Amino acid sequence: MQINFSGLRALVTGAGKGFGRDTVKALHDSGAQVVAVSRTNEDLVSLSKECPGIEPVCVDLGDWEATERALGNIGPIDLLVNNAGVLLEQPFLEVSKEAFDRTINVNLRSVIQVSQMVAKGMIARGVPGSIVNVSSMVSRAAVINLTSYSSTKGAMDMLTKIMALELGPHKIRVNTVNPTLVLTHMGRKFATNVEFANALKERIPLKKFAEVEDVVYGILFLLSDKSAMVNGSGILVDGGYLAC
Repeated sequence: MQINFSGLRALVTGAGKGFGRDTVKALHDSGAQVVAVSRTNEDLVSLSKECPGIEPVCVDLGDWEATERALGNIGPIDLLVNNAGVLLEQPFLEVSKEAFDRTINVNLRSVIQVSQMVAKGMIARGVPGSIVNVSSMVSRAAVINLTSYSSTKGAMDMLTKIMALELGPHKIRVNTVNPTLVLTHMGRKFATNVEFANALKERIPLKKFAEVEDVVYGILFLLSDKSAMVNGSGILVDGGYLAC
């Protein structure tokens, strides 16, 4: 299945590492003009060398005012990937206000803010669009020590449905990808807990974790017109974990 995004402009948050970085590369290779958003400038510098012509934007999406300044006049966007996220492990009884607020602001509030900017632009231009929110398997399966992270991903799944319901009449589709553990920079934190990682893998019928490309392919499918009737849904990239 060939996917071509020539002539389209995409915005990817959390573009410096993991899913976001590889999504930028894939979109760039598929002909899209890409706006890459990250709070780490060094990552954007190296990414720009790998993908000449991308538009790097360095901003902390947890800061509402800074995000407004950085992206408020970003121009027309046809495709949006809300991938930025933080994962702060804390047992439920030790969850701090600071950690919870930070997680909510980056993982959820920024999705609302950035999506509003992009969707309003699509509506004003009268063009269709596609938004993909990167969620997680833990939006549907409880995992210890992930109170803040799991809460934001559960909320993101419902937010996605609401966005799909309200933006659908404007021909803007909104969906999620929900991966299992992937050995990105964030995922490796869990893989170091061998007992946890083995127990998780044992429950996955395919007996393996997802690769970054597995998630990226799901994102590209949902962004493309190959998924023209997919709206308000989620692609589980979990190897069958939630089938058990």
